[in-house]
Amino acid sequence: MSQSILLKQLQAISITPESFRPYGQVIFASNDGKLFDAEDAQLNLHNGIPRFYIMRLHRRGRKFHKITRHLQCTQCLGSLEGKDWLIAVAPPNREIDRPKLEEIAAFRIPGNCFIKLEVGTWHAGPYFDGEFVDFYNLELSDTNVVDHFTHNFLERDRIEFEIV
Repeated sequence: MSQSILLKQLQAISITPESFRPYGQVIFASNDGKLFDAEDAQLNLHNGIPRFYIMRLHRRGRKFHKITRHLQCTQCLGSLEGKDWLIAVAPPNREIDRPKLEEIAAFRIPGNCFIKLEVGTWHAGPYFDGEFVDFYNLELSDTNVVDHFTHNFLERDRIEFEIV
């Protein structure tokens, strides 16, 4: 007999620098001429060639069953055109090959900022309700080839998530 699939709902909270600190940074606009400080993205891109590009994502909805991490670099994501979006994250953990279920959190990200994911932060998304959203993405040129570690909750745990 096949096991049923558990749908686990994650309540999205509005992102703040404090609430997102275990996963990375939230970067808001600053005045031109401001000197570099801790409020700027603290990037780790020294393990390869940085890649900055715009990715168009279509009809993402709010459900997921896979979560990914990158162990070689930080990653920055932000939407274009001021569109709000969602992401699920779990803190970095190099000791095990999956995030802890109780540590998965969901955030609502306004279109006036971007996020920097810390090295090793588990993430699922971006998610959104519209037809499509363009996102800028800063990572390494080969991140999705050599530094893409994914846990599939559906295959291994019979769990699917929905961000509400």
